[in-house]
Amino acid sequence: MKERGARPYIKAMDMQEQCSERGIDRGADWLKAGGLRPTRQRLALAALLVGDGENRHVTAESLYALTLGTGERVSLATVYNTLRAFCDAGLMNEVVVDGSKSYFDTRVDDHPHFYWEDSHSLTDAPAEELSIASLPRVPEGMEVARVDVVIRLRKA
Repeated sequence: MKERGARPYIKAMDMQEQCSERGIDRGADWLKAGGLRPTRQRLALAALLVGDGENRHVTAESLYALTLGTGERVSLATVYNTLRAFCDAGLMNEVVVDGSKSYFDTRVDDHPHFYWEDSHSLTDAPAEELSIASLPRVPEGMEVARVDVVIRLRKA
């Protein structure tokens, strides 16, 4: 994937692929799988996220920046709300870094992440190399919903 924009964590796909009929169709199918109505803005954001068939990690700000290159008029608040709706529908997972920075991941299976401190980017880490021996006992009446593993990296 090519780097695009002022921020290094904005990873863009080939805009031609994303804007193609096939990219829009992929986005529509993705929304349907989550039981979401395909509004114009949801379709535009879904095409940016899954239109090329690749998984990606985005922030609301990076996705908003990508919309500017498409000519689609979407506010940053709409991007935030839509990403939350995608998560609620099970189409994405939110990965919180530093308690204040959220990334949204289109790959929804359990897998660890690398957070690259120098570039402020999030990438998938090899799950087959991760071993979690045990978890703490869960309080009475509770169950583990998910375990997020974020491995922070910086240059040595």
